Amino acid sequence: MKNNNTSTGIGFPGTLTIVFITLKLTKVIDWSWWWVLAPLWGGVAIVLIIILIAIIVNSLTK
Repeated sequence: MKNNNTSTGIGFPGTLTIVFITLKLTKVIDWSWWWVLAPLWGGVAIVLIIILIAIIVNSLTK
């Protein structure tokens, strides 16, 4: 018997982005669009920073 568990939801970052966009469009918050969309690109930025740090540390230890 095979168990397939797949997630079909948008997740926390997607939900947070929708909330921020709604608040921005209803003028509840006056943030830049960069910050409103930060939940979408923030995770990618963190991963890229970690990879960059790992590459730098690896090159310094050789």
